[in-house]
Amino acid sequence: MTVPTDRDHASVVALVECALVELTHETVGAVFISRQVGRSTRTQYVADDDVGERFQKRHFDNRLGWHETTVPRQTVRDELITQLTRSASSKAEQSGEGAANEPATFAVKPVRELRTP
Repeated sequence: MTVPTDRDHASVVALVECALVELTHETVGAVFISRQVGRSTRTQYVADDDVGERFQKRHFDNRLGWHETTVPRQTVRDELITQLTRSASSKAEQSGEGAANEPATFAVKPVRELRTP
């Protein structure tokens, strides 16, 4: 889905919390994709344990390639909230650039559908 740019902070937090529950209890991963002129980034989060306290973070930047690390749940929560909130403010700032940047997307997908290095 395209990142919801018209949501208040509480709605963004609720969306992230729901995604974290799904990541913990299903074989799915969350992916945030951002595209700007000359640059594309993709950040994926997949639960790394059965209780949802550790996640594998896979980050791809078309300039730098893939980087993988393990992060705690709180980091995933904070990063997703920041990414989704920043997307909303960036959209407003870029209104004059319209066609230059595509809207950011956020999705929860089966792990088998996530791109890997």
